[in-house]
Amino acid sequence: MLSDFFSVTNIAFDVLGYQISWLELSGTIFNLAAVILAARRNILTWPIGIIGVILFGFLFYQINLYADMAEQVYYFITGVIGWYLWAARTNSKDDHNKVTITTMPLSHNLMWVGAILVSGIALGLVIANIHLWLPAQFPTPADFPILDSITTTTAFAAQYLMMRRKLESWYLWIILDVIAVGLYWHKHVPFVAILYAIFLINAFYGWWDWKNHQNTPEPTVHKQKIPAEVRN
Repeated sequence: MLSDFFSVTNIAFDVLGYQISWLELSGTIFNLAAVILAARRNILTWPIGIIGVILFGFLFYQINLYADMAEQVYYFITGVIGWYLWAARTNSKDDHNKVTITTMPLSHNLMWVGAILVSGIALGLVIANIHLWLPAQFPTPADFPILDSITTTTAFAAQYLMMRRKLESWYLWIILDVIAVGLYWHKHVPFVAILYAIFLINAFYGWWDWKNHQNTPEPTVHKQKIPAEVRN
């Protein structure tokens, strides 16, 4: 049944005593494909990523990472918007569905750092108490609510900046991936931890690739100039 597929108890295979569910496996595959495509500036990152975040949303709910679950809802929404925005900036004929890259001034970077920390702490306080307010939906306390929430707001910012084709998004992804590796390993989901280690490597590649393609001229349509005597 379809409901069995979305359960973490539906095991695909066993690796060194760790049971990997079909949900974790499929979510890992789709999300890995999405970040590789993002690093290569390929618009297909968005539809592939949408599938991946749906799968990870079900996974994180079942292992009590509620902030990460909420993060997947955001990824879904920005995935649809990002798909639309990148489609408007894609040079499909000359560069294989790839987009051009831009950067931000230092003042904007500092603003984003402050917003990430303040909103992360605020969200963490909510997540730390959500099991008290909504016990039916969240029966157990969240683990690492502040840290988990700061990684969530970091991911929100990184996703938004990626949607806007900003090079700085990769700095945030690198920070997020470092934290996520330790967090998911501690939560005994090593397959996801390994995935984020691969994400980390890919983030460095994405930063390098985007840096080398920043401020690439946008494709333009050249209009033929009409002589004044013809216009008249």
